[in-house]
Amino acid sequence: METGTLAMAQEIDFSLLALFARATLTVKVVMILLMIMSFWSWAIIIQKHIMLRASRKEASVFDRAFWSGEPLDELFEKIGAEAEGPSEKIFAAGMLEWRRSHRQDGGLIAGAQARIDRAMDVAISRESERLNNGLSFLATTGSTAPFIGLFGTVWGIKYAFEQIAISQNTNLAVVAPGIAEALLATGIGLVAAIPAVVFYNKLNADSERIIGGYEAFADEFATILSRQLDA
Repeated sequence: METGTLAMAQEIDFSLLALFARATLTVKVVMILLMIMSFWSWAIIIQKHIMLRASRKEASVFDRAFWSGEPLDELFEKIGAEAEGPSEKIFAAGMLEWRRSHRQDGGLIAGAQARIDRAMDVAISRESERLNNGLSFLATTGSTAPFIGLFGTVWGIKYAFEQIAISQNTNLAVVAPGIAEALLATGIGLVAAIPAVVFYNKLNADSERIIGGYEAFADEFATILSRQLDA
């Protein structure tokens, strides 16, 4: 390789900022889009981590209170119909429907068990939607970011070859910058996609475990109420 070509290559700035600045408008748009997707993914990851941690803590505290032996009516009076925590909301939905199912003479309206189950199922469905909200964006980022980055790379390489043809020069100083700028788009796409996929799987699994706990509690609570109905 000629000494002059090597000198020219060494003078080229290959820093990330310089590569971004030299990229074409299309590749810049792709990179900016991927960076926004990455930033938004991390915002969702942090927010969901805090939410799931709080939900686990709330479920643990409520579980101890529920199984402490305290009468359910007294526990419901403490929580109230407008409960705050997810577990409390499910319990309140069941207890509220339980009380509404009693007639003024103390008897039960027919179909009380089915209505109590439906009320708790609705509460669980709302909490499930709340816990899973935003996870679809992580899945979308994980599946599309590499291809968006690849589009930027293809476009950048296309532009690089066009410049080679125009300059009619294939030395390193001409080829390297264009290829490096193009590959940066794929790199950013992978940086956005990999954390999104990893944390989507983790957060989704954590969410499913918490929802499974809610469903198990609802079944146990419905069993307790069923015994009282039979009695």
